[in-house]
Amino acid sequence: MEYFNAFLCGGILCAIGQVLVDKTRLTPARILTGYVVAGVLLSALGLYEPLVEWAGAGATVPLTGFGHTLAKGVRTAVAEKGWLGILTGGLGATAGGITAAVVFAVLTALIFSPKEKR
Repeated sequence: MEYFNAFLCGGILCAIGQVLVDKTRLTPARILTGYVVAGVLLSALGLYEPLVEWAGAGATVPLTGFGHTLAKGVRTAVAEKGWLGILTGGLGATAGGITAAVVFAVLTALIFSPKEKR
């Protein structure tokens, strides 16, 4: 059931994104940013943690999960370091994912060569 819940949650989040791409004039960058902000807001309201407990990776892997992790990192850092945690908590909590994204982007750029569209 755990896999089904993850697939269902991730699929719904992706389907919402696809509908936004197809039916609105929003650019993909704005939709992605909106997903991160939605994750932060839902986490701040206490609504995202129950979703994470129910859906597991289906809620933590998409961009809303990144926003949730940012908010959770800030909350933890503020409790430990005070107001300085607002600036450091989000990056501290997501440093592993950001580093992985940069490393894999560099590796991909080294392996593949871009071609112009004709």
